[in-house]
Amino acid sequence: MPGVSDKSDFIRTIVREDLESGRVNGVVTRFPPEPNGYLHIGHAKAICLDFGVAQEFGGRCHLRFDDTNPETEDPRYVEAIKQDVRWLGFDWGEHEYYASDYFEQLYEWAVQLIRKGKAYVDDLSEEEIRAYRGTITEPGRESPYRDRPVQENLELFERMRAGEFPDGARVLRAKIDMAHPNMKMRDPLMYRIRHARHYRRGDAWCIYPFYDWAHGQSDAIEGITHSLCTLEFESNRELYDWYLEQLDLPEGVRPRQYEFARLNLDYTVTSKRKLLRLVQEGHVAGWDDPRMPTLAGMRRRGVTAEAIRRFCDLVGVAKAESRVDISMLEYAVRDDLNARAPRFLCVLQPLRVVLTNWPEGRVEEFEAPHWPHDIPKEGSRTLPFGRELFIERDDFMEDPPKGFYRLAPGREVRLRYAYVIRCEQVVRDAAGEIVELRCSYDPATRGGATPDGRRVKGTIHWVSAAHAKKVRVRLYDRLFRVPEPGARTGNYLDDLNPDSLVELAECRAEPALAKLPAGVHVQFERLGYFFTDPEESAPGAPVFNRVVTLRDSWARLQQRAAAGAGAGAAAGADTLSARDGEAAPTARAAAAAARRGKRKSAAQARAEARAADPELASRYERYREEFGLDEQTADLLTGDRRVAELFEAAVAASSEPAAVAAFCVRELPRLAREGDLAALPFDGGALGRLVAMQERGEITPVVAREIFALLCEQGGDPEAIAARRGLLGTVSEARLAALLDELIATHADKFEQLRGGRTGLAGFFVGQVMQRTSGRADPQAVQQLLHERLRR
Repeated sequence: MPGVSDKSDFIRTIVREDLESGRVNGVVTRFPPEPNGYLHIGHAKAICLDFGVAQEFGGRCHLRFDDTNPETEDPRYVEAIKQDVRWLGFDWGEHEYYASDYFEQLYEWAVQLIRKGKAYVDDLSEEEIRAYRGTITEPGRESPYRDRPVQENLELFERMRAGEFPDGARVLRAKIDMAHPNMKMRDPLMYRIRHARHYRRGDAWCIYPFYDWAHGQSDAIEGITHSLCTLEFESNRELYDWYLEQLDLPEGVRPRQYEFARLNLDYTVTSKRKLLRLVQEGHVAGWDDPRMPTLAGMRRRGVTAEAIRRFCDLVGVAKAESRVDISMLEYAVRDDLNARAPRFLCVLQPLRVVLTNWPEGRVEEFEAPHWPHDIPKEGSRTLPFGRELFIERDDFMEDPPKGFYRLAPGREVRLRYAYVIRCEQVVRDAAGEIVELRCSYDPATRGGATPDGRRVKGTIHWVSAAHAKKVRVRLYDRLFRVPEPGARTGNYLDDLNPDSLVELAECRAEPALAKLPAGVHVQFERLGYFFTDPEESAPGAPVFNRVVTLRDSWARLQQRAAAGAGAGAAAGADTLSARDGEAAPTARAAAAAARRGKRKSAAQARAEARAADPELASRYERYREEFGLDEQTADLLTGDRRVAELFEAAVAASSEPAAVAAFCVRELPRLAREGDLAALPFDGGALGRLVAMQERGEITPVVAREIFALLCEQGGDPEAIAARRGLLGTVSEARLAALLDELIATHADKFEQLRGGRTGLAGFFVGQVMQRTSGRADPQAVQQLLHERLRR
């Protein structure tokens, strides 16, 4: 059998059975976009399936433009679509086709149907045709023109093509059954008159085929074996087959249509009509606005092709329609950027700090790593430190509530990588606004250590005022504020999120950030993942787009809004990341917090939970002493009884407390957004066994995350899930080398571009290997093999 797929879903099962039974000798699929707009995230699922199935089974996928409507299509959309498909990591090679290339053949086939008495020219108006069609419960009525003689139909159809009639005067219809229970079969329209210039065919045609007539016949012309469509075309399948049957095509060359569920994503609209309206009415800056769900917009925002492919894998291929929580997409983006984005310091809402006991003019330097301890990468940069600093305005509170671990009068806080400082004095301007803090530093705490053993709970980020660079930052968030835009009022524009973009022009960044070129990913520690805008960044003046926050805080903000606290501007994460320190709110959230006064952060809530529950407090100490966990990890695991109990059960099942803790810190904050961890369809034992499998080397971390996503969705046993989906075992180096060599041979042009300096293509090759091994490959091993081949 040519090609083998490790993935399992009903479409791939059909393809596998067709190959094994001999119904087809090879696999040919197609991706058929209409060039009337930009591709969006919903198209990404179809692209990954169409190209992925062909690739996995050793076949090919055609890129065919369904350009049958000259009034809405544009060559710029054609080029944008090709760019998006290539960016996602797929290539159609020489198989680029256009439905407009088949106009002559489609016309000849239409003439055949007329000669057979299977099609006729109808003079009814559009409104009359609609009225004659009937309803689901009532049969339609036959057109008075339905029984025209064949010769008259042929002459009228020829005159339609010659341009003798105005738009809408006549149509060509198939003659099937006006009482058919499937309304698609009630004499469907095949051609309409449109005196419009076609972007490829010019004025050669003034009649244009409808989708249902062009679709199946184009598939047949190209030899498509599996025509994959979304579920809205399920009722079209009967018509698809009827047309092919009337043309007397041999059974062996007839394509077959199969339907799968489209991608319905929360907080998003994917209708091209609705997206076009957003652009035309100025609600966004264009098709590539980083808030748009278009692939161009997501690319400009900084979402990677690897993250989108991973998201499509997580969503899977199903028969039933459902809505996908947008947090799954955000999870895939975070997971991808975690190992891609080096860490830097940037202050979004600067508040000046003066260290009164620091000598004037003295500058020290600190070596700060670009990567946390759990990312196997090297690299660092130098941070200058002097008498005057900037910190986040929201990291100071004059009258802090219990559990607030940041800076306050008379309190200490640790400056990341530097010293412990204490706030001694607050300075205000004439309007009473806080403009400066006078603090002292402890010389004995260089690097954040406390030799005397005192505990300093808070850690915040900073930049040296004398060395900081001013940068522009755009905080992008969800374009809509509700999961189903328009469901409440019928107008999706009513649900636009007014805080989907917050622009900040006075941010202060560490010096190294200002030197970054366009198109680079970074993490601002405690703030989120950012991307230097590829269009507006200039040398020495980068513009940073926020890709995604460090943690999902949208649900928390929505819950607060429902409780009357007001959502403010999303989505600054004040949850705790044991990987990167205590997370800081964003600028808008900081301003909202200042207006509202005291408001609990997630860290406060955990501290108060331990104060009210002696068992949680005891567990905090035990996790620190017995398991050797750091303060931040122990804090996150003991702020909620359900989290602690899940962790305890997982440790009991795996005997790997450090590994379980790391897994929980990475995954549980995302799950806690729903507010009820008790409702999870798995227990701590299943989580522990999953971690143990990863620690024993039976599965890779990528596979572990995939199994965890399945546990969250449907529960079950991790070992059984891994066995059922063929995910057990890592891929040998010999197999990886063979796969990589095959990819290099297939994509020799891309490999030469990579060798010539297009480093971004390394991700393409690694991603392809990961995709072909269903995540069972070690990405570091793949990278090493790729580097070896580049050195040859």
